[in-house]
Amino acid sequence: MPKRTDIKKVLVIGSGPIVIGQAAEFDYAGTQACLALKEEGYEVILANSNPATIMTDTSVADKVYMEPLTLEFLARICRYERPNAIVPGIGGQTGLNLAMQLYKKGVLDECEIELLGTDAKSIECAEDRELFKELCERIGEPVVPSKITYTADEAVEAAAEIGYPVILRPAFTLGGTGGGFAYTPEELLEMMKNALALSPVHQVLVEKSIKGYKEIEYEVIRDANDTAITVCNMENLDPVGIHTGDSIVVAPSQTLTNREYQMLRNSALKIIRALGVKGGCNVQFALDPHSFRYYVIEVNPRVSRSSALASKASGYPIARVSAKIAVGMDLHEIQLANTPASFEPTLDYVVTKMPRFPFDKFPAAQNTLSTQMKATGEVMSVGRTFEESLLKAIRSLEEGKNHIHMEKFDSAHMSVDELLAYIQNGTDDRLYAISQLMWMGVDPSLICDITQIDMFFLDKIQHIVDFEKEMEENPFDAAHLREAKRLGFSDSYAAELWHCTEDEIYAMRQSEKMYPVYKMIDTCASEFDSYVPYFYSTYADENESVVSDKKKVIVLGSGPIRIGQGVEFDYSTVHAVRTIRECGYEAIVINNNPETVSTDYTTADKLYFEPLTAEDVMNIVALERPEGVIVTLGGQTAINLAAPLAARGVKIIGTDCAAIDKAEDRDAFDAVIKSLAIPNPKGEAVTDIEKGVAAAERIGYPVLVRPSFVLGGRAMEIVANESMLRKYLRTAVEVDEDKPVLIDKYLVGREVEVDAICDGREVFLPGIMELVERTGVHSGDSTSVYPPFSLSQAVRDVIADYTRRLGLGIGIVGLFNIQFIVDREDNVYVIEVNPRASRSVPFLSKSTGVNLVQIATRVMLGESLADQGITELLPPDRERWYVKAPAFSFAKLTGMDAYLSPEMKSTGEAIGYDKRLNRALYKALQASGVKMKDYGTVIVTLADEDKEEALPLVRRFYRLGFNIEATIGTATFLKGHGIRTRVRGKLSEGSEEILDSIRAGYVSYIINTRAILSGVHFDDGVAIRRCAVQNGVTIFTSLDTVRIVLDVLEETIPTISTINE
Repeated sequence: MPKRTDIKKVLVIGSGPIVIGQAAEFDYAGTQACLALKEEGYEVILANSNPATIMTDTSVADKVYMEPLTLEFLARICRYERPNAIVPGIGGQTGLNLAMQLYKKGVLDECEIELLGTDAKSIECAEDRELFKELCERIGEPVVPSKITYTADEAVEAAAEIGYPVILRPAFTLGGTGGGFAYTPEELLEMMKNALALSPVHQVLVEKSIKGYKEIEYEVIRDANDTAITVCNMENLDPVGIHTGDSIVVAPSQTLTNREYQMLRNSALKIIRALGVKGGCNVQFALDPHSFRYYVIEVNPRVSRSSALASKASGYPIARVSAKIAVGMDLHEIQLANTPASFEPTLDYVVTKMPRFPFDKFPAAQNTLSTQMKATGEVMSVGRTFEESLLKAIRSLEEGKNHIHMEKFDSAHMSVDELLAYIQNGTDDRLYAISQLMWMGVDPSLICDITQIDMFFLDKIQHIVDFEKEMEENPFDAAHLREAKRLGFSDSYAAELWHCTEDEIYAMRQSEKMYPVYKMIDTCASEFDSYVPYFYSTYADENESVVSDKKKVIVLGSGPIRIGQGVEFDYSTVHAVRTIRECGYEAIVINNNPETVSTDYTTADKLYFEPLTAEDVMNIVALERPEGVIVTLGGQTAINLAAPLAARGVKIIGTDCAAIDKAEDRDAFDAVIKSLAIPNPKGEAVTDIEKGVAAAERIGYPVLVRPSFVLGGRAMEIVANESMLRKYLRTAVEVDEDKPVLIDKYLVGREVEVDAICDGREVFLPGIMELVERTGVHSGDSTSVYPPFSLSQAVRDVIADYTRRLGLGIGIVGLFNIQFIVDREDNVYVIEVNPRASRSVPFLSKSTGVNLVQIATRVMLGESLADQGITELLPPDRERWYVKAPAFSFAKLTGMDAYLSPEMKSTGEAIGYDKRLNRALYKALQASGVKMKDYGTVIVTLADEDKEEALPLVRRFYRLGFNIEATIGTATFLKGHGIRTRVRGKLSEGSEEILDSIRAGYVSYIINTRAILSGVHFDDGVAIRRCAVQNGVTIFTSLDTVRIVLDVLEETIPTISTINE
């Protein structure tokens, strides 16, 4: 059927800020969908509140509304724009839920807007557990015994009937939020409260546990003509019981017999037809490894997390095809790179996806995996064998591992019995414990019995371990090195086994002419004559990557999304690639993140899906012979490769290694600062505990301590005294000659941030951002405002002057970021300079209307600011206010403290903008997920040092009509100042009254601060914060955040007064 001509304008709903369970894969899908609809001639309206992504760039849609993704705001957009239709299945669970709310509230009927693709009835059938169960039973598809429940009592009754253990699945949630296994009625009751609260329809499925079954996924797609194909099938290495987003996933499936493969494929196609899905759909199965029995676990009638992986694994653009199906096109009418979309992809390689967890940042968070997702991102790798693919994925994770080996599991630290006990539960590092057990000679069949991981995968791991031993016995043997490379071993691990340097292995490979070749990912296993510029490396024959004679520039991506390095770096990569192409160069991207736009093979002239290590990048450089490599746009990942690449003769385009070193090395930076006469907090780099104690004594407490060369403030802390410092240096970081720790004077003041561009002659400063929270909260966790709301012109002038001097003094060529402190006397200090694109570049670009990355890329390629026509180096502020607010995923990471500190904890961000600052703040807070309640109770627990400052804030809540509750110390203080306060007992004194209040459901906000200056921290605060997170209560640990929330509430809550006041 040809595309519809009765539709002119289409609304696409995005997925909002990145949270665990809903990351950049939906921005990749949304970008594809918007561009596909524009390609077909439709006017595209986009609603999405995430400023960090390429999706919300004004080049992607005709109109971009970066408004909060709530029913209220979406209804306004619908009424104002009057689109003909909405595409509901592109923005993840958020987009789907909003489309369904608009449908149910009658907004779509009122505005005569049609749901495109899968209709509302089909969506409801797939999303509602009971309706889906009925459908499966009707068409003869087996489902796990289960019962829908709406109360805790109903759940207990259902579990007794089904039999323990059971699994809880809240309806209409993302990433398994609120779900998990319950083994006893007590566990069930505890979990049900949270599960019911998190489901928007207060519905929880209580399901029989099928732990130990294989988990298999099919990504299928169907058009209105009932043509349906399987794009890709995938197999979880972990059995059922671990969320698929947290499991290692392999494509295509490796352990299914042909009968099993066809049985599940037929089932998936039967289900998608019965549901009437039009577009992409994900079907998850549980397969009994000992029989042909299977169950349908769930169906996502939308583009899902797995869709991005399946798209990148197969080269088949699911979101693009789904968008075209939505406007009436059939699969055979949609042309892909080399085949029509009705052609089922074939994979002649093995793809491995590995999740990236935040446990390296938060060691206190529980690393046991279950049905609630905890990973912040993922990597994908491609190889000819499972072994090669797995080892490439491990070194792509950037967790300091270069192989399937972790020192903590070595026999010196753990015995066989301890390791066997450890692998009983799924954890983020179980794979490495399994490898160690095999090294120690444990039979893989015993490991299979304990873990339920298929023997196929265990045999492959055994193969790797056996070859490690062979390598050790045959040092510097070329045949063994060749076989090791074929299996995916890195040069650095071969060097460890042979007790030599990585450079020696590199030299040996060069002399033996041992180089990888590059194979194409082209959807049809090269069955047809085609050329798709999308490659992976392997040690085999025949190179398929055709090297052109054009001048080339390689851009290094930023790898997996993690806290501190998110999708905003992919935004910079994509804009750089576009600019490089405009300048007449061939643009080549190296990256390994399947969720992002930079790894869409249509973005660059060539895409290499490879680990971001010096070895893997050098192999591509040796083949392509580029003009140079850009390392300053891919976050710390890329910039860390500058020195090793330069040492091997690669030209670094833009800011060079000497300049990077001046910014990142403490002594070199101090020398630059001194020579420019720019003030910065007193600080020293130390290499052992005693030197640290002596340095802190000289500087004066409190001090800010952190490892050098960090991202996202990892292991950064404010330390108030010597005992705290000794504990930090002993337990939080490894301090030695190679890993110095920085100790700086902790200054209290306003924090200010700039992103600027230096061309070696001039510095362009498009805007200054002021952070709401004072120093002590990581800038990534602060609310950021452009233009600044409280800085005097004199302070702005000093910031501009320091920015210019630092850019030129360090030798920056391209983008750089500076963080300042402004104290009470308006003195300006420089905290740090990042010689690269920063996290705030997309926000500032969208707020100022200046494409920073485009300008910076041209500068890096040799075009000065003046040549680009940029003569106004300090443009005037825009007339609107723009606010960036952090989004957190505390509920997903059990054991992680919600207290905001110098260590970054947010997973994403949202934007709000308006002509009035308070309205912009309101929108940003709404968009980031803060529940803005205008009534209820506020619990207040304050450190002594904060009580005077907090008093007027609590009084403002009281005047707005909120009830106040507090623990005895704070309550006595508030009562003494005329605020009526309910007293609640302290946890440390054996009372649970304050936790009972939080659990009761009437608390709207909690204000909880902790003593920074005295360093006395109580466990009560940790328990209160944890309880708040578990019960979905908004918690503030910074009084600055409380102040802006009150500003917003006072503007939005109607006041009451008597007639004669």
